[in-house]
Amino acid sequence: MKAVVCARHGAPETLEIRDLPVPSPGPGEVLVKVAAIGLNFFDTLIIRDLYQVKPELPFSPGAEYAGHVAALGEGVTGFAVGERVCGYQTHGAARGYVAAPAQFLAKVPDDLDLVKAAGLIVTYGTALYALRDRGELKAGERLAVLGASGGVGLAAVELGRVLGARIIACASSPEKVRFALDHGADEGFDYASGDLKAALKAFGGGTGLDLVYDPVGGDMAEQALRALGPLGRFLVVGFAAGEIPKIPLNLLLVKNCDARGVAFGSHARANPVWLRDAVAELMGYARDGRISAHVDKTFPLEHCAEALGEISGRRVKGKVVLTVAD
Repeated sequence: MKAVVCARHGAPETLEIRDLPVPSPGPGEVLVKVAAIGLNFFDTLIIRDLYQVKPELPFSPGAEYAGHVAALGEGVTGFAVGERVCGYQTHGAARGYVAAPAQFLAKVPDDLDLVKAAGLIVTYGTALYALRDRGELKAGERLAVLGASGGVGLAAVELGRVLGARIIACASSPEKVRFALDHGADEGFDYASGDLKAALKAFGGGTGLDLVYDPVGGDMAEQALRALGPLGRFLVVGFAAGEIPKIPLNLLLVKNCDARGVAFGSHARANPVWLRDAVAELMGYARDGRISAHVDKTFPLEHCAEALGEISGRRVKGKVVLTVAD
């Protein structure tokens, strides 16, 4: 099988394409013939050894995938050879076959495209966990989404709409703001157009925002935090800007608000039943058209370096997915 291999840490151009043996599924595992692999911003970090998860070299990037069951390991029930499935793991998916624990797989309905299914788990799973479980978002609350045109940002806009929030989408260009508005945001803000804090306070009305969803970090974070109202929640999702902000803790005190971390990967690995149910819920939303599962670009597996370069260069709206030839 073909596999993308990180043999040494570095930029996407250092990745290699290798021919590797097809693995055999062990006890409790399912062998999946991979059709599509969803890529995420953290894949650009993990290959540089800049991510909190640090797999031993060599490894393949890619944390989410979809395909067909090729074989079952000892003791596996509930799956059959030929069934369409998707799965989650921290790395190792960018290859032709994956042997994965059955508990981290979910069935994909026949009417849901495998490319879309491959890009659902991480971004929409993160947004669902952030907004509903960590943020306790309620219908009618006012939500600000930073980085609203990227994978996790777009997912938050769409799921915020599903959960009944009023949403202001913040992004780095008028085109990206329009994209988020087209996917369900009520208002938009281009970072280059003025004062972010003032725009968010105006959207929050007299009492301030209820929730900020921040996968960006950098110097926008404190401005957004200052727009929160009493009992507001600031969700720390990631640091796509590359800078981890140093938030003055006195703001949490004087504003009587919270900052809450969102570690989707840790939660999903520790709670596979939660993950299975969340993925089933998200696939239902996708089938019903309530979320777009938008895939901006697809690349063949062998062009993984180019695909990751698109993510690093912030030229992506929604998801980038690799496809594997039959």
